[in-house]
Amino acid sequence: MKKCVSMRLCIHAWVWVLLQKGSLWSVLEKLRDKGSFMPERRILKVLQGICSGLKAMHDRGYAHRDLKPTNVLLEEDDRPLLMDLGSMNRSRMEVKGTREAMTVQDWAAQRCTISYRAPELFNVESHCVIDDRTDIWSLGCVLYSMMFLEGPYDMVFQKGDSVALAVQNPVTIPQPCSYSEGLQNLLSSIMVSNPQERPDVNWILDQIQDMTCSSPNTQTNMV
Repeated sequence: MKKCVSMRLCIHAWVWVLLQKGSLWSVLEKLRDKGSFMPERRILKVLQGICSGLKAMHDRGYAHRDLKPTNVLLEEDDRPLLMDLGSMNRSRMEVKGTREAMTVQDWAAQRCTISYRAPELFNVESHCVIDDRTDIWSLGCVLYSMMFLEGPYDMVFQKGDSVALAVQNPVTIPQPCSYSEGLQNLLSSIMVSNPQERPDVNWILDQIQDMTCSSPNTQTNMV
């Protein structure tokens, strides 16, 4: 009798991408150190690129789960590359029962950066569906970061206050704000605590396209 042994070969590939600009966060830090800002046209260009990357994931049934400025690399022409896919998983997670809810919640606490984590991942309901709209919330936090050079909940976390509580309230847009009403409205539309009321990435791409075509400002102020 011949004994057969089945073996699975696992190959791990490491890809190093070196870009002169580094991450989106490093660009924002430079702007903040110079007392400068990111022009609206540039924000829309970067945001559009990030959305295109998310769309590619979402269309294939996956979600990034840890989108933040440090996980976005920028090429010389400001084309963004999404990195650190270690938290990526199937976009739709159906939760059935308290035990599964706690499992998802504990996983999110370890794998999803707290100040960019969607509200529904802080207190996962015992019977719910978690989907790719967690990425949409994080996208809103990234948009806020490009507008104001810090995340909307960075200071909450740094002060030791409850981010889980803060994300239940509507996002506060600092005033006076030099950006257009359209961009401010887009931010408010994305950062909605109830995931059922959040738009999908296709809607956001349509809004960006409309805003880009209607904006007279063509300045990009590359850093």
